[in-house]
Amino acid sequence: MKLRTNSDKEKKMIYKNFQNIKLSALGMGTMRLPVINGDDSQIDEKAAAEMVAYAMKNGVNYYDTAWGYHAGNSELAMGRILSEYPRDSFYLASKFPGYDLSNMDKVEEIFEKQLEKCQVDYFDFYLIHNVCEMNINEYLDSKYGIYDYLLKQKENGRIRHLGFSAHGSCEVIKRFLDAYGENMEFGQLQLNYLDWTFQDGKEKVQILTEHNIPVWVMEPVRGGKLAKLSDENEQLLKSMRPDEKIPAWAFRFLQTIPEVTMILSGMSDFEQTKENIHTFETEKPLDDKEMSELMKMAQKMLTVNTVPCTSCRYCTTHCPQQLDIPNLLGLYNEHSFSGGGFLAPAALTVIPKEKQPDACVGCRSCEAVCPQQIKISEIMSRFTSILK
Repeated sequence: MKLRTNSDKEKKMIYKNFQNIKLSALGMGTMRLPVINGDDSQIDEKAAAEMVAYAMKNGVNYYDTAWGYHAGNSELAMGRILSEYPRDSFYLASKFPGYDLSNMDKVEEIFEKQLEKCQVDYFDFYLIHNVCEMNINEYLDSKYGIYDYLLKQKENGRIRHLGFSAHGSCEVIKRFLDAYGENMEFGQLQLNYLDWTFQDGKEKVQILTEHNIPVWVMEPVRGGKLAKLSDENEQLLKSMRPDEKIPAWAFRFLQTIPEVTMILSGMSDFEQTKENIHTFETEKPLDDKEMSELMKMAQKMLTVNTVPCTSCRYCTTHCPQQLDIPNLLGLYNEHSFSGGGFLAPAALTVIPKEKQPDACVGCRSCEAVCPQQIKISEIMSRFTSILK
């Protein structure tokens, strides 16, 4: 039996115009769904279904998944969950997994499997995924036929809107758009108030704008790192907007950027889903003073020696030691950000010896698929040294 969305009730969700459709300004990302026993590959589908039901009821109509999320299980879970709703009640996005170069000659095989996994006949939105330094040459190489194949699927109605996501530099994005920009309908960028300068977010938005390409946003809260700040920074933000939650500042920042159409949030639990949807009931862009203070705060935060891991977990599928790399990098960042302290060493005491930073063998397989181009092996070696 198909579930029906609450279409008769007026929803407070903000909507944005994209071509001839209205998209919820907030999209549900499915890279960080609730899991069982801390195992990223074991999605808690009951909890995820409750989140989707609430999102549907409250006006979210855009759902984003990908081949590699949750060790390949995100598409399967979302296929089962969304199959309970009328197909015209949601827009579904997935992506070609070019973060792994071994996939480059498998575009047809992967695309067909994705439709099967998601239990759909077409994708509303489909992305050439993670355009960056490590794969730009392959993406532009016609021998793989990726671009031509996806354009054919669009002609056949199996892709309604074709776009791309990028973690690469401005130069890489320009190369990609010089080749394929004419047929790119949207571009997805890592954008938040830290990466506005740290990863040249402002310039990347300008590049897309020059090509008349609407901006989609990923990592608005930077993998949760902007959801909780230092006491000093939280007090600063509270002094300007006493009733605004700290994570909402990341979304309000993005609401201030007119080029942004879609903001994706990788929601991890029901309460987070509720809070995010509540934020998007209203549009409250920052004024000049608030933007100035936020940028000053961000620049101060960026002076701390950290690495830009967003816990995408691509690295873990390529580690021969099966290390929980995002967790270890998170502990490294905490230790570095705090200038030492006991939290990271204490957390490491419960991690088996064979899964600690010094277990890294320096093979760099993880680095080959890291969207952020983090020198993970060097960080593991450094982390080992500073903990001695």
